[in-house]
Amino acid sequence: MRAQGRVMTALVGSTALVLAVTGTAQAHPAQHGKDLARQTLPAGDGWASEGTGTTGGAAADAEHVYTVTTWEEFRAALAADPGAPRVIRVKGTLDATAAGCSAFEAEGYDFDRYLADYDPAVWGYENTVSGPQEDLRAASAKAQAEAIQAFVPSNTTLVGVGRGAGITGASLQIKGVDNVIVRNLTLEAPLDCFPQWDPTDGESGAWNSEYDGVVVYGSTHVWVDHNTFTDGRYPDSSLPEYYGEIYQQHDGLLDIVRGADLVTASWNVFTEHDKTLMIGNSDSAGATDRGKLRVTLHHNLFDKVVERAPRVRFGQVDTYNNHYVVGGPYVYSLGIGAESQLVAEHNSFAVDRSVSPALILKKWKDSPVTTANNYVNGRKTDLLAVHNAEIPEEALRPDAGWTPVLRPRVDHPNVLPLLVRLYAGAGRLR
Repeated sequence: MRAQGRVMTALVGSTALVLAVTGTAQAHPAQHGKDLARQTLPAGDGWASEGTGTTGGAAADAEHVYTVTTWEEFRAALAADPGAPRVIRVKGTLDATAAGCSAFEAEGYDFDRYLADYDPAVWGYENTVSGPQEDLRAASAKAQAEAIQAFVPSNTTLVGVGRGAGITGASLQIKGVDNVIVRNLTLEAPLDCFPQWDPTDGESGAWNSEYDGVVVYGSTHVWVDHNTFTDGRYPDSSLPEYYGEIYQQHDGLLDIVRGADLVTASWNVFTEHDKTLMIGNSDSAGATDRGKLRVTLHHNLFDKVVERAPRVRFGQVDTYNNHYVVGGPYVYSLGIGAESQLVAEHNSFAVDRSVSPALILKKWKDSPVTTANNYVNGRKTDLLAVHNAEIPEEALRPDAGWTPVLRPRVDHPNVLPLLVRLYAGAGRLR
């Protein structure tokens, strides 16, 4: 591994802040001047730079550089000429669900009938739903999955070009491959048209949805950079309730699961979402996940997300130099799960007065966590001490047991609120 880069010293006053931001601009990937389609992950930039590094489709020849303007063209470019390195330049907004939910409905499926059949007053809460309408719902869901999932092959770069490049209603599957780059795209979370009612989920049941915006599943060397992840046209606040529970049509924005390894997510915006970013999706997946799920998260903006920023199981996860805006519905930011080894350092949190900083950490399982030099509302705060003092029944242990070194730059936390708003998210690269 490469040695850690410079650490920016504490900044005092507006002049120092301006100088810091100017220095950042000079070192920022957007300033390299190289064609976005050919840019690769810089050396030493997080776990995805380890070993062979991450180059995506930089080696693609001219015949394998595609510019796509429709969802159909996009999927065709992914499927063409298996094995060849490729660059897919996304122009404009690709809509995976332009035909609407009705296009996926199995013949005979009737949502009103579904609601009547599985109303807790009729069905109860003891058994999962079954029967004709549940079978038709599952068939409808399968049709949607086939239409909106896109499988990204190895040695691929996906990059937005021009203004407003993005994908709506799709689930990008980076599954069982190596060497993928996803950059400069606005990714609107897919809307599950057919959530399943589970009366046994919790005390009062729950609607459960499928489809994450981006899934990294059993893949290696993945760089997710300068994207904006959002619920877009369909925020949770717009969703109805049935049986007294929100009709949840969103799952995760970015999930890294099932033996995925060597991932860097940098300079992204995750905004106003519930189940945001999960690393490891099951406590029982130790056989595939132990020794993997090595992920770096840096210079991301988590803007009013409810939870999972990230939630971690098993992996050595380095979460540094991220900025969190905490307000509105909120559960936690950093989730410590089964055998997790989370390092959370040099982050900043803008926390609403109604929220205690003790909630930033959440204990799911008894695993150690390293926290150092984090700032809450501009003041250095020991997140672990605050959590343990206010929530002693869920006390966490210190020291994740490893020291990250793949950090090309470490900025002072008080610079981050301005820094990530200037540079993070889609449309910042030219």
